[in-house]
Amino acid sequence: MDRILKDKTIKLENTYIKLPSKFFTTQYPEKVREPKVVALNKTLAKSIGIDVSFLESEEGANFLSGNKILDGSTPIAQAYAGHQFGYFTILGDGRAVLLGEYLTKDGERVDIQLKGSGRTLYSRGGDGKASLGPMLREYIISEGMYALGIPTTRSLTVLTTGEDIFREDFLPGAILTRIAKSHIRVGTFEYAARLGDKKYLKELADYTLKRHFDGNYNGNPYEYLLNQVVKKQAELISKWQLVGFIHGVMNTDNMSIAGETIDYGPCAFMDIYDPSTVFSSIDLNGRYAYENQPRIGGWNLARFAEAMLPLLDDDKDKAIEVANGSLDKYNQLYLNNWYLGMRKKLGLFNEEEVDKDLIEGLLSIMLKYKADYTNTFYNLTIGKFTSMDIFYMDEFKRWYTLWSERLSRQEQSKDEVKKLMEENNPTVIPRNHRVEEALEAAVNRNDYSVMENLIAVLKNPYDYLSVNEEYTKLPKNIDKGYKTYCGT
Repeated sequence: MDRILKDKTIKLENTYIKLPSKFFTTQYPEKVREPKVVALNKTLAKSIGIDVSFLESEEGANFLSGNKILDGSTPIAQAYAGHQFGYFTILGDGRAVLLGEYLTKDGERVDIQLKGSGRTLYSRGGDGKASLGPMLREYIISEGMYALGIPTTRSLTVLTTGEDIFREDFLPGAILTRIAKSHIRVGTFEYAARLGDKKYLKELADYTLKRHFDGNYNGNPYEYLLNQVVKKQAELISKWQLVGFIHGVMNTDNMSIAGETIDYGPCAFMDIYDPSTVFSSIDLNGRYAYENQPRIGGWNLARFAEAMLPLLDDDKDKAIEVANGSLDKYNQLYLNNWYLGMRKKLGLFNEEEVDKDLIEGLLSIMLKYKADYTNTFYNLTIGKFTSMDIFYMDEFKRWYTLWSERLSRQEQSKDEVKKLMEENNPTVIPRNHRVEEALEAAVNRNDYSVMENLIAVLKNPYDYLSVNEEYTKLPKNIDKGYKTYCGT
């Protein structure tokens, strides 16, 4: 077969196809006319043991576009369901193909998936393609998230296909290569539960346990699985909140069981601190606003727990009791993680009762005076109080006195406090106007230097010795009318 690629530098497996066939369909990507790699994450490739020279070769481009499939690989599109803005829908990979699983040089199993690789059984009338802008956006922001220390899927490459696709206009087609611990979602379990036979749910749960949570546990392994997913989601969403990240489309099919940030569609970062911030053009009622993300995380976990009920206990009432016991832990786990993170952002090593008021007091002042979220903490860290209006306000001066008194009650030195703050307050984030500049240059002018410069800066967000001040500046019209789009 002319699509088979025999290459010894990379080998793929696919354990997912050991699940019942209802969970996937075998799916070859559509061939593209002229694949050309325009963004290559060499650092990621080297870290997982993929030969960069192969990815840069003609055969590499054929592999990354799906024009050729590695010998022994079984490409599939995965089936799943999801609650989209609260409404249940049967879904699946409508424009993505999982090429297989790759064992990294450290022995970790990761998925290699093509996004934008053409129609599948689950495309629901769509063309299965992707345009260049949204794929580059995912590349930029996922790498920015990784540098910030937030669990995330990562982008290995973006390539152009040599074809135009139609959205509101004709746009250059592109394919993203995504690396993930897996693509098992909350929606995958919802789908399994809707199949109506407990055996499907059990096989998926057993597979997930073995792949992601193969540890020591006592009692019911499925209760353990539920508890672990609750824990990971609480940790993940607290990290989002701590850096002002807004996912934009927290449907259950976009929530990874592995606890990684996945599906960077209409995502963005908050500049001016405002809990009600929404950027997504499709989130008309603010369901997924910044302030709602923790609550929606709990809502999504409740859908996961509902799907898991048949495995938690044969007695439905007991199963609900077990599920509620796990779900009840979420809010406290989230708050514990968030308050711990906020204390670190303020240089606090221990915990006092006044901390909650101190944290919420600062946020209240930031909201009142429309202060930039990232730069407020950045300037607090370096002790620069001349660059932002908020620092001249009487409320802040009173708050600063309380903060100073709180710091004085710690054993740690000023240098230790500053170091803790430097480790938890980024100097730079993928600011929306910078991302848009990079996308405009690449898509409209075929100039990738703007994006490359941005990614280079984003790689070291906690480096206070060589801060690129230009990337800390706000746009002239801060987030005014800024909208993000899914790109489907």
